Parts: sequence; C-alpha cells; structure tokens
Amino acid sequence: MTPANPPSPSIDGAGLLDEVEAFHRRFNVFPTEHAYVAVTLWDAHAHLIECFETTPRIAFLSPEPGSGKSRALEIVELLTPRPVATVSASANALYRLVDSAAGLPTVLFDEVDTIFGPKAGADEALRGFLNAGYRRTTGALRCVGEGSNQNAQIFNSYCAVAMAGLGSLPDTVLTRSVIVRMRKRAPNEKVEPYRQRIHEKQGHALRDRLAKWADTVREQVADAWPEMPEGVTDRPADVWEPLLAVADAVGGHWPARARAACLELVNAAHDNDEASLGVRLLTDLRDKVFRGEDRMPTAAILECLLAMDDAPWGDLDDKPINSRTLARMLGQYVTAAVKPIKPRSIRTASGFPKGYYAEDLADAWSRYCPPPPEGSATSATSATPQVSGGESVADTATPIRHTIEQSATQPTLAG
Repeated sequence: MTPANPPSPSIDGAGLLDEVEAFHRRFNVFPTEHAYVAVTLWDAHAHLIECFETTPRIAFLSPEPGSGKSRALEIVELLTPRPVATVSASANALYRLVDSAAGLPTVLFDEVDTIFGPKAGADEALRGFLNAGYRRTTGALRCVGEGSNQNAQIFNSYCAVAMAGLGSLPDTVLTRSVIVRMRKRAPNEKVEPYRQRIHEKQGHALRDRLAKWADTVREQVADAWPEMPEGVTDRPADVWEPLLAVADAVGGHWPARARAACLELVNAAHDNDEASLGVRLLTDLRDKVFRGEDRMPTAAILECLLAMDDAPWGDLDDKPINSRTLARMLGQYVTAAVKPIKPRSIRTASGFPKGYYAEDLADAWSRYCPPPPEGSATSATSATPQVSGGESVADTATPIRHTIEQSATQPTLAG
C-alpha cells in the first residue's frame, strides 16, 4: 500500500552544483577554475541566506569594458532567488525592498563603478547599505514620516548582493566580497551565444532545483561550522564560511574544491589589494628602504620610494609622495609605546635632518606587514638594532650611510 505522503526523493546536491557550474561555463569565461567554484557556491548560498550570519558579496571586476562582467551577472540572476537587477537605486528604496514581506531579494548591481567612483560622493548611503547588509544582525536606522511627524525605524538590509563594474571598489566593500577579476576573452576562448528567450527557462529550471535542494539541507547548514583552510581567518573566514558550508552540505568533490578556491582567491585578493596604502608603505619601508638600517632621513626615504617603478608613490592623487604625505600616512600607526609615529631629528655628518627610526616602526611592521622575504636583511630588524660596542647598524653600514648623508643634503626632498 502506497503511503499517503511518500518521502521526497533525495537530491544529489553535488551533481546539481556540477550542472550549475556547467551552465555558467556555457556563457562565462572566468579567469580561473577556482572562480567557477566560487560563483557556483555563491549561487547556491543565496537560496540558504537565512541560515548564515553573513552573506559575502560577489564582485565581477575588470580594468576594461567588454570583459564579460554583465553577462556573468545575467547568469547569476537566472540562478538566484527573487533577483532584482539595477544600475541606479537609492539606498532608501533598497532598504524597503529588503524589508518587504515578499522575502529577501538577491540584489544585482551592474556598472557599480558609477556608484562608487571618485565623483559619486552622494552615494555614501549605498555604501552603508552594502556594508550593513553583509551581516544579518545589523540594520539601518531611518526616520519615517513627514515633517515633524516622524518616527525612527530600523530597516533590515541583510541580503545577497552581486556586483559588476570597472576598476575597483571601496575598501569596505572589497573586504566583504569574493572577487572575480574578469578579462577580455582570448581568441581561443569561446562561449555559447546567450539568448534570453531560450536560456532563461533553462536557468530558472536550475534555480528551482537549487531551491528544492536548499529546503532539504537548511538545518544541516544552519548548524554547520565548516573547517577553514589554514591561514584563512578574520574577515576572509566570515566571507567564505557560507560557501564552505554549502560545499560540505553537497559533498562529493565540492568540499575539497571549495577550500582550494578559498585559499587561491583569498591570496589573490591580498595580491591585488589596494585597500591599504598604509600597509604597502610600511612593507616597502621595511623591505626596500630601511633594509636593516636603524634610522633614515626623510629625504632618503622619499628618494627610495620614488625610485620604485612598480610602486604607487610617484602618483598619489596625481602627485608624488612628499614629506607631509609620508608623515600623515605613518601617523595613522603607533609605536610600541602607543604613540603616533612621527619624524624625529637624526644626527648626520651634515646636520640634524628630520627622519624616522626603525624602533618607532617596528611594532607596526610586526602587526600589519606580511613576513619578510626569507633570508632578507629586514628579517633581522628589531626595535633597537645594535652591534658590538653599542653602535647602531646605521653607524656601521658605511656604503648605505654615505647615501643617506648625501640624500639628507638635498633641500628639494628634505622633510
């Protein structure tokens, strides 16, 4: 006798994600295999967003138009629940959209560079929406009503967001995102022409199957604490936890592929990270300027920084770094005594120019910079480098010392 309510047949989650990945491959050429993994997991996570504490943004970025960003966003739109595509929306409209009774949307921002570009200061509220909506426990406080008859109300902003744009994004958005850096297709890279009338139905069929699969694993995913790859902590761990939870839920080859993609894309984000020029400055000072010296005049530091062809110091806001900019950037960090790093007088054969001491920078180097290159002279730099007889390294390093003293006499660079 057939039961009145027969159990639903189990869904092969790993096979379903394989199909979703294959669907992306028909129309998208992503820069790496890991990007296909990340995007596929992101599609699936959007169907389980209520189970997570955070929802990573996914950002398709490229330096030039015609790199497939908008097409990637179109395919994501077919595969995710309640998609809302926009190139221009007010923060207030989005807060009300997310807080509506229809359910959490998947917001897709195309041409996001026009929202966060250098001339888009009025869109600071949108940046706040993206930042606040990354974590489920946060919301936005807004006044509702007219004139003097207004009341404060908290609006939910937690929802899945995918973005596509030229260039980069604000630091606060980048660190909350899985970043896919798109490229123009090479002549040998072919994709299937996308026709909405044909392929929309195919994408929606996959979307509906993802939704059914999600219903079968909600409790499992909500209670999951996925193991992070070694070295992935803090914000990157927050970003990847939902995607790894999805991979563990589907099983098969996805958990291993997900962790390999996590490591690769987190490291790639660090390699391309322009989020902190301060960290870049500290690292360049340690590895390419001081190189074991215990003190350096500002003039010598600037000379070294401006000689680096692959560094941004020759063009900061359309002008080279100078002593004031150097002091302002370093002043954001503190010494081991928790005092702002500031230039101090340095004794040289030609006088007492202003400069910086390694002991003042050492604490910031240890906290913010990646480990120095193996065998580098900088790896021996300590807060107070000394040699026998109480002499400092600077007093014994004759060739470098000579260069420092010469640079200190250049009035055009003196700090």
